[in-house]
Amino acid sequence: MDLKEEDILGDKIHDHWYYVSKGKAMRAFLDDVKVDEVLDVGAGSGIFSRQLLDHNFANSAVCVDPGYDKEWSEDHKGKSISFVKTLDQTTQNLILMMDVLEHVPDDVALLREYTDTMPVGGKVLITVPAFQFMWSGHDVFLEHYRRYTIEMMEKTITGAGMTPIKSRYFFGSLFPAVAAIRLGKKAILQKGEYEAKSELALYPDWFNSLLIKIHDAERGTLFNVNKAFGLSVFCLCEKRGE
Repeated sequence: MDLKEEDILGDKIHDHWYYVSKGKAMRAFLDDVKVDEVLDVGAGSGIFSRQLLDHNFANSAVCVDPGYDKEWSEDHKGKSISFVKTLDQTTQNLILMMDVLEHVPDDVALLREYTDTMPVGGKVLITVPAFQFMWSGHDVFLEHYRRYTIEMMEKTITGAGMTPIKSRYFFGSLFPAVAAIRLGKKAILQKGEYEAKSELALYPDWFNSLLIKIHDAERGTLFNVNKAFGLSVFCLCEKRGE
């Protein structure tokens, strides 16, 4: 999660349709994966690891993000979360990389940095923004290097020595409308004219709830089979032995 988005949404982030819906999709994608401790890379406020703790997918969490201005620990409903700037070794059996790999020039190297020392059998849940033709000022604002297809993401995973288990697109319900808006803007812009601006915003409660319900329906239907279109790529991969 990007710290810039936390600055925009503030305390409302925990109820925002995007983070609520993405968190539900994350938990559905993990299915029966349960661990003692989760490592949340590029965690920001730790919103996704907190959701895993709340729903008993893990008993504790370590959040690592070079953007922190200090290191600290806190209690979250009786479970511990540590916030650190760096990590020497991965001992956890589950890593979250929620919208992280698009922020670095060498995504294979970053993934390998955390998976090389993780236990065999450990799993990584990765999300990234989908489709380069959907590039917009939102990507510029968040300092992205690229957007992905499922095939690109799986190539990155295998390049880091990991094995893809399953991959899907999510936010397919919004894809046609968002694609139309972004392609329309692109048609009237000259190359390099994208305004660096986040597309995340606060909405009235009724509209926020409606968007959550729309993606609840998507999660129970299209998400299970969707390898065609969406705004985000979800990939689950595993570290296997020789």
